Amino acid sequence: MLLDVVAARPDDLALDDLTRRRTWAEELDRATRVGHLLRDEAGIAVGGHAAMLVGNRVEFVELALGALLGGAWITPVNWHLTPDEVAFVLEDSGSRVLFVDPDHEAVGRAAAAQVGGVPVIVVGDELDGLLADSGDGPFPLDGPPGGTMVYTSGTTGRPKGVKRGTQPTLGDQLAFIVRSGQVLGLDGAGPHLVTGPLYHAAPVGFAVMDHHQGAPMVVMPRWDPARTLHLVEERGVRDTHLVPTMFVRLLRLDDDVRARFDPSSLHTVLHGAAPISTAVKRSMIEWWGEVLVEYWGGSEGGVVTVASTADWLAHPGTVGRAVPAYEVLAVDADTHEPVAPGTDGVLYCRHRHTDTVFEYHNDPVKTAGAHLGPGTYTLGDVGSVDAEGYVYLADRASNMIISGGVNIYPAEIEQVLAEHPAVADVAVFGIPDEEWGEQVKAAVELADGVEASPALVDELLAFARGRLAGYKVPRSVDVEAELPRYPTGKLHTRVLRERYWRDHDRRI
Repeated sequence: MLLDVVAARPDDLALDDLTRRRTWAEELDRATRVGHLLRDEAGIAVGGHAAMLVGNRVEFVELALGALLGGAWITPVNWHLTPDEVAFVLEDSGSRVLFVDPDHEAVGRAAAAQVGGVPVIVVGDELDGLLADSGDGPFPLDGPPGGTMVYTSGTTGRPKGVKRGTQPTLGDQLAFIVRSGQVLGLDGAGPHLVTGPLYHAAPVGFAVMDHHQGAPMVVMPRWDPARTLHLVEERGVRDTHLVPTMFVRLLRLDDDVRARFDPSSLHTVLHGAAPISTAVKRSMIEWWGEVLVEYWGGSEGGVVTVASTADWLAHPGTVGRAVPAYEVLAVDADTHEPVAPGTDGVLYCRHRHTDTVFEYHNDPVKTAGAHLGPGTYTLGDVGSVDAEGYVYLADRASNMIISGGVNIYPAEIEQVLAEHPAVADVAVFGIPDEEWGEQVKAAVELADGVEASPALVDELLAFARGRLAGYKVPRSVDVEAELPRYPTGKLHTRVLRERYWRDHDRRI
């Protein structure tokens, strides 16, 4: 685990955000001092809360590790939020201190002022000075661990903090992090490239699993497709995490740039967080080889299923089978009884070893509503489980369109339209229809060099009709300059949908 790596390789590179670097010994020393700063100076007791509004820089990792060592919870705040939204997270989490970087200091201070003047610490010189005066004694491995509490994206209502269950002791938690990575093919044998925002559970979670086994962490401050290829080759990157929109942009690089790229150092390229089209995935496999590992899960319980490239090629469209700690059930939405293999139902994740996988912070009602029973919860996804245990996603229940009483799942339609060469990105959602209740609407972002025209829209609709049942075909298509997506890759469909529903007294 991490302590063993530090002991064996104290002076080797551990963290690099392309501006600042830390050795393994420096990282552990600073994280230990963060733990003491939280406990001794900020007065955060075991189980208490802090927050950080920090971009992709080495201090983010040190703050998270310090909270883990010191027994505190720390909440990474999405740095796209407004001061009001940040203030809500600070108040809801009960954070006693907010760490900010210089780029987000103004927003952080404005938010902290709204919550009774929560103390603000700026990473860089101010934090360095405080750490120099903090304690450096190691935390006992039989003491309580802390953790990271992320907030949901809040697509409906206020976001909620997700607090996962932790192991009984710090030593147990450090060992658990290692085991979790090994299930995914992360073994610490080479550098791990962080391409997404560290405030999101997936990029930081997978990187930390690898890092705790000895993988140096290379953190991109902002993602860029060409620079990604350069860093993979320059640093000999072994593992990374990407989202499907990143694959699309990588595939759209100039042919000569793609042809020059050598992917031979790559071992595990994890992807999830959003659906991927069959065409995009096959193109990535042809280019990078059988290194893609798809997963399904969520902030609530981590990774639930895994599909190697070989699994996916043998079972196209699957997100894999359950990892050893889980079982996946598809149940009828009304009766909660299991449905037949291959039949769509609400997907539930049943943990085999614990009754308490997670809780929503300060919201026992929402926590109970997500659970079918102890250790059995839903992420709100609809899909099927075949006779061999392979899981296939249809869509999120909250995205479902109901037209004439028929359930339609946008993800299937999005994947079809994404295969058209004129389409760079696509979102499908329901809009009001007086006769049918809802009708299917598509919004597309066109590929570079493609001009919008009525003829192109007709072509897209004909393309969909040739591949989908009639009731699934969009009734109309909007062409957008750019589709709204969260930095995590998830579509921000509500922005598009709201245009059509704002003057109606219903939302479905």
